[in-house]
Amino acid sequence: MIQNDFNRIKRLGRYLTNDKKTLYLILVVLLPVSFAGAIQPLLVGQAISILKGESNNVWIGRTFIGQSINSVIIFLFLSVFFRLLLQGYQTYNIQSVGQRLTARIRRELFSHSISLSLKYHDKMPVGKMLTRLTNDVDALSEVFGSGAVGVIADFVSLIVISITMFSIDKGLALLLLLTQIPVSYFIIWLQKRYRKANYRVREELSQLNSDFQENLQGLEVVQMFRREDLNSYKFKDTGKSYRKAVDGTIFYDSTISAFIEWISLAAVSLILAVGGYLVTSGNIGLGTLTTFILYSQRLFEPLRQLAERFTQIQGGLTAVQRINELLDEKIEITDSASLSKDSFRDFDFTGKIEFRNVSFYYKDGEYVLKNLSFKVSPGEHIAFVGPTGSGKSTLIRLLCRLYEPQKGSILIDDIDIKNIPLETLRKMLGVVLQDTFIFSGDVASNLKLSSEINNDDLKLVCKKLGLDNLLDKLPDGLSTSLRERGANLSSGERQLLSVARVAIRNPRILIMDEATAFMDPSTEATLQNDLDKILEKRTALVIAHRLATIEKSDRILVLKGGVLVEQGTHQTLRAQKGLYFQLSELQEKGFANF
Repeated sequence: MIQNDFNRIKRLGRYLTNDKKTLYLILVVLLPVSFAGAIQPLLVGQAISILKGESNNVWIGRTFIGQSINSVIIFLFLSVFFRLLLQGYQTYNIQSVGQRLTARIRRELFSHSISLSLKYHDKMPVGKMLTRLTNDVDALSEVFGSGAVGVIADFVSLIVISITMFSIDKGLALLLLLTQIPVSYFIIWLQKRYRKANYRVREELSQLNSDFQENLQGLEVVQMFRREDLNSYKFKDTGKSYRKAVDGTIFYDSTISAFIEWISLAAVSLILAVGGYLVTSGNIGLGTLTTFILYSQRLFEPLRQLAERFTQIQGGLTAVQRINELLDEKIEITDSASLSKDSFRDFDFTGKIEFRNVSFYYKDGEYVLKNLSFKVSPGEHIAFVGPTGSGKSTLIRLLCRLYEPQKGSILIDDIDIKNIPLETLRKMLGVVLQDTFIFSGDVASNLKLSSEINNDDLKLVCKKLGLDNLLDKLPDGLSTSLRERGANLSSGERQLLSVARVAIRNPRILIMDEATAFMDPSTEATLQNDLDKILEKRTALVIAHRLATIEKSDRILVLKGGVLVEQGTHQTLRAQKGLYFQLSELQEKGFANF
């Protein structure tokens, strides 16, 4: 366990590369801080020896300052002042380095998370992911800022105090140090149990956040179907599990604190008993006994601090474990190391597409696409139809490399898309989805996304696409602020923006997944003319549920259960009296959509 903790923390060292000098200074300062703390009990003991007239135990004689007691007071004041000054410097720099550390980790976690495939995110609830990006990183920040360096400081202080004690009286020093053995063993014993309990707390907190986030996102459904009481009851159960997990950590935390207090009091009692006997027998002076009583308290101070930081440190170590688990998740969809991003810079794609014996499943054995093969010529417009669950949207995700097929290959211009840089591939593809996602921000930033286009050119594109009416309705036009997920826009308006931002990219291949589903007839009619311009001289893959949209396609591919069962023009497929004929008949009668 300890070795694993060390290896996990060691992996985080790369985030501290830019702060090496500051860390070295912090570590260098530990020694004078520990020395200043260790000398204070000794000075108090010296003062008592001087007051009692124990000349044999006084090592500070008369000085130019005056009487020895004055020298002790001045030295004591200087040691306190010096220690507080250096501790202030330490604390400030530790906190600063800690914040920079967590900022770098959070950036990498975010970058890594959004680079992971959709396959990973399908099984990882958003709330659990947010817990790792927020709570776990914050726990790491706390343990570094007030725990990690503090433990090192306590360890150095322990060594300095031990050396100082042995220089005064070896017998009493050895007696005090022997009391540390059961405490250290007990802390190690508790660590293993506390770690498991704390990991469970993090998991339960993740579930708590996940439930909370899910209910807020689905609030409209919750309220419409009167699920408030039922969901609140389920959330209460989640909260109860979290509380029980926290109770487990509280038990271990309180146990270690109480144990250390008991041992420290026992150590003081032992020193009083043994030291008292030595004082009465004349072997040591009262000043020496006082020094060791103070040292017995100082000696347990590091362990007492460790007990107070116990929850924090273990929480931080658990956070490190969970952070490393996320960072260890392999990014499945990426460019190969031998692939150069510049290799396709001047390559002119024509838009030819081929699916060659492609099979894919989300769950093992439950194939969504089965041995699917078809070709699309450059500039050809293809429509995909079929019952729900036939794999229409899945093949679009595969073409965009959001998922990887388990079998077969997908080619563009006879090049496997795995051999095309992701940046090049996704610039080539323009995708308009049925469920349009709008980011918080202004309209212009949602239209541009990654495109480099100025506002004047953006306005011109919007005008060509007939977005003037929409922009005129908005209070600040392109500068209008949009709420999360575009909540202050209608569904049709969000789809208009989605079509516009694809047009700005000028893609070679256009993919439309029911792009006009939420538009009213007049808006759809206005946009249709502009869509025809966008589709001109481009390869187009269209998933549509409206017969009017499908009829215009050059070819229609009919899917059922992930298998291509029919293909041809609208008239040809109607004449075959197959699945397409049945679906079109049902739609004409108003019973069904494709």
